[in-house]
Amino acid sequence: MEQLVLHRIDPARNMARFYALSVEPTLFGGTALIRNWGRIGTRGQAMMQTFDEGSQAAEALIRLERRKTRRGYAPPPR
Repeated sequence: MEQLVLHRIDPARNMARFYALSVEPTLFGGTALIRNWGRIGTRGQAMMQTFDEGSQAAEALIRLERRKTRRGYAPPPR
């Protein structure tokens, strides 16, 4: 299972968002890309996208990661 968590925090705009992506197996032998997003501190929303191959899900995860980092999301500070 791969998991990626990104944050976008901008105190000037009162913005504190998260975007989490994970690749997980499905019960029927496929692979699912699970997306969770919302304001930090809330449960947020979720969406699941299924794929026949794990490589397709990994490619979709990489595309979403690129899109979000272009919009200002970054890994959370440690």
